[in-house]
Amino acid sequence: MIEAVIFDFGGVLTTSPFEAFARFEKERGYPLDIIRNTNAANHLENAWAKFERAEIDIDTFDRLFAAESLALGGAEVRGREVLPLLSGDLRPEMVEALKRISARFRTGCITNNLPANAIGSQSGRSLYVAEVMVLFNHVIESAKIGLRKPDPRIYQMMVEALGVDPINCIYLDDLGVNLKPARAMGMTTIKVTSGPQAVAELEAVTGLKLT
Repeated sequence: MIEAVIFDFGGVLTTSPFEAFARFEKERGYPLDIIRNTNAANHLENAWAKFERAEIDIDTFDRLFAAESLALGGAEVRGREVLPLLSGDLRPEMVEALKRISARFRTGCITNNLPANAIGSQSGRSLYVAEVMVLFNHVIESAKIGLRKPDPRIYQMMVEALGVDPINCIYLDDLGVNLKPARAMGMTTIKVTSGPQAVAELEAVTGLKLT
């Protein structure tokens, strides 16, 4: 019995920032995937992880990310240059699915974000569209609580806030590493590769017509 559906934000309700990363790298002549590879290396304690937990400020993030990208990929990518690339386009089919799901089930959003893009910040107000965010019963932002996915505690916080059993939850994310802890708790997980694919899998699991 499904009680709740929990969503990641970027790459799920919006297009993946990876597409913007690739365009940026091509335009600047940087090595392909240098941003993704820098994010992935030492992913629990690198500059990106520390900034998403609000442990460092934007100037420190800018400097550390540049040093990490230079060491790993041979090119210095400034952290400040990466931040504007995070605001993908909303996927209309996912927003419609969320609207229909929110009418039947509890809904939550767990987002790994940066203090510079937190909800309420100037850039965050354009990234997190207000009409979408009100569809969630509860939202957890890494930059506000000092925890980030894939830390199991952040998923536990969500199910407690929603008052649901993990076994009766669906969790959607575009990153496999973030799905593992949810699956270990007993959630049904969906790895999002596109809007239509995610909607089809949601329909199969919930039994709802979402388009």
